[in-house]
Amino acid sequence: MSSQIGLTGVAISSLLVAVAVVISLIRHLGLAADMVTASTRAFVQLVLVGFALRLVVDKNDPIIYAWVWIVVMVLFAAYTVRRRAPEVKGAFALALAAFIGASVVTLGVLFGLGVFELSGRTLVPLGGMMVGNSMTAIVVVSHRVIAEVDEHSDLIQGRVALGATIDEALLPHVRSSLRTALIPQIETTKAVGIVFLPGAMVGLILAGADPVDAVRVQTAVMYLILGSVSTTTLVMAFGVSRRLFRRVHRSGHRLRRNSVDLITMTLG
Repeated sequence: MSSQIGLTGVAISSLLVAVAVVISLIRHLGLAADMVTASTRAFVQLVLVGFALRLVVDKNDPIIYAWVWIVVMVLFAAYTVRRRAPEVKGAFALALAAFIGASVVTLGVLFGLGVFELSGRTLVPLGGMMVGNSMTAIVVVSHRVIAEVDEHSDLIQGRVALGATIDEALLPHVRSSLRTALIPQIETTKAVGIVFLPGAMVGLILAGADPVDAVRVQTAVMYLILGSVSTTTLVMAFGVSRRLFRRVHRSGHRLRRNSVDLITMTLG
């Protein structure tokens, strides 16, 4: 098949990385070493994953291998979230809950309703799409919730002092954080097919699949990604806000008590 390439083709394609490195050197961007490291690391990781996938994608392989792969991906992604958002207490547990929730919702729909046949060949790639795209959004929403609370702590405490519950006081800022995390994926979904062709669709076409069949697969994948990103960010946003509950709650009670004292003094 003409779309198949060997190691020579891979080596030639690495000239494109060299172009990026040269641009970085000419413009003194300081990214040349990072580009080389990232490209090398990606190649090594993909080679290792390619050999490992042989253990799960064959129809004769037990499906349990694929589920083990999914579990490892989820655990590693949760660990990565904790590392990238160290300011979030309990980030690992929150991220793990978010990924599990998204897995139940998205994979449950796709496999439970028969959109895809359950096998290692479908489970691992779809699970990887779900986890990979959700992980970045989770980190973004975690940072945004904490930033919103820090930037608007006076406003939140004011709402609490006026009688709002903690949930009511935090809700506008949780909504803002969710919008920030979801808008990139929504815009990406809007642009599919017109501005760019997604990787899954391109891969299928290069592998010789009919373009119409590739479109159907890609559509289901895009819906999977949008659903998983929405589910994981929702769980993470409210989870992080709950972690901040005690701090805001204590501040709100103190502010409310001061306000009551001031009103009493004024009436007196």
